[in-house]
Amino acid sequence: MTSASEVLPVVFGVDTVDQDAALAWATDEAARRGVPLELVHAVLPVTHRVRGVEETAHHKSLRELGDEALDKAMVRAHERQPRLEVTTFITDASPAQALVRRSAHAGLVVLGSRRLGRLAEALSAASTIVPVSANAACPVVVVPEAEHTVEQPPCLVVGVDGSPSADAALDHALEDAASRGASVRAVWAWQRPLLGFIDEQAAVEACHGQLLEATAGRSSAHQDVPLNHRVLRGHPVEVLAEAAEHALAVVVGRRGREGFTGMRLGSVPHGLLHRAACPVVVVPPSVHEDG
Repeated sequence: MTSASEVLPVVFGVDTVDQDAALAWATDEAARRGVPLELVHAVLPVTHRVRGVEETAHHKSLRELGDEALDKAMVRAHERQPRLEVTTFITDASPAQALVRRSAHAGLVVLGSRRLGRLAEALSAASTIVPVSANAACPVVVVPEAEHTVEQPPCLVVGVDGSPSADAALDHALEDAASRGASVRAVWAWQRPLLGFIDEQAAVEACHGQLLEATAGRSSAHQDVPLNHRVLRGHPVEVLAEAAEHALAVVVGRRGREGFTGMRLGSVPHGLLHRAACPVVVVPPSVHEDG
């Protein structure tokens, strides 16, 4: 539990593999918010391997590599934002466990995407993106390493479907856009049913009405933020990824805390983590929704 007066840092998960784009994004975001940047690295504890003298030496070398990665990241962050307060933290834990714990006292967790395939991501002992996005107490931003061009004027794309998780995503998108001087593009995806006859035009118009209803109350608190509404035909992952190709980010809500990690995250955020060209922001459910 955090107090209203507590300064919440931007937490960045440091890997031993360079993640220049993600580190730059996290550094700039911390500077923009006027909060510290916390660099976190985790080393799997010895209990995850066969115990012994050689393993202990190996674990020590991994800690040393982690310290080197943290030092390197700190130097790069200070080169980019010289006045930024930067701290480092290293611990024995899985990367996902360490970052989820730190998220309880963070305003944002930022991760770099190595674009692992779904199977590799699921089987990797060091995988972080899906479990952190599914369990973090604060929003998680996953930044791809591939070059990304942002359209001008800038906008944030948010997926809306009338659910409480989408409401949380919309709130985050509006607040973030207000602080950035950006617009918000609210997207509702409509898929044609596989069976049966349907009046597509009537169905799209009905979705548009639901989209307007879902955004009306929340957008009133941010009347200075331009808000565009779009109902697009197709699978939500493909629709949102295409709509956000040149956006600042695509913002989506995750499900509640029930079920396995993948179910808790939801299929749309999970798909966007592997498909979107821009940063993906996964917003946790509100306290009310979490129950």
